[in-house]
Amino acid sequence: MEGNERYISGNSKTHDFKSEREALVSGQNPFVSVLGCSDSRIAPEYAFDTARGDLFAIRVAGNFVTDEGLASLEYSVAVLGAPLILVLGHESCGAISAGIKAVKDHTVFPGHIPKLTDALKPSIEKVLNNPGSLIDNATAQNVKDSVNRLKNASPLLTDALSKGTLKIVGGVYRLASGKVDLIA
Repeated sequence: MEGNERYISGNSKTHDFKSEREALVSGQNPFVSVLGCSDSRIAPEYAFDTARGDLFAIRVAGNFVTDEGLASLEYSVAVLGAPLILVLGHESCGAISAGIKAVKDHTVFPGHIPKLTDALKPSIEKVLNNPGSLIDNATAQNVKDSVNRLKNASPLLTDALSKGTLKIVGGVYRLASGKVDLIA
């Protein structure tokens, strides 16, 4: 979160990519794994002002847990020793918007896009009648649901959680400010 404060204030560290590249030849040691959205406006490495090798990123439109994403997160915890998983949603998510259209208007999208909207439907349906902005509520609910899924999805992760060697949290990235608000 200190890196996010530097990013917000415009005081990001200057990274020496050449020496970072040389230092990472022998391996990586990420201190956080991020399950984030594929949206091109959000770059977790920048948002948290991290160097290469610090952050292990898994990205899928809508930042929900897939089997492949879960396997990648397990790898980051079991093999790389990452002590933290952050599920990172963001404002104005196109995948969440598509999910809302699929739920409310019964819109059917082409190709494999329905796999995204189907995965997001449960979170959207939970907040459909809540007061406030549906997209904001659905974004937050999706983050919370993904955090809860990760906490119960895998013996490997639940074991690390019970031993205290892993924490799983959720946050929402604010597009205008760059601030990440922790919500779960």
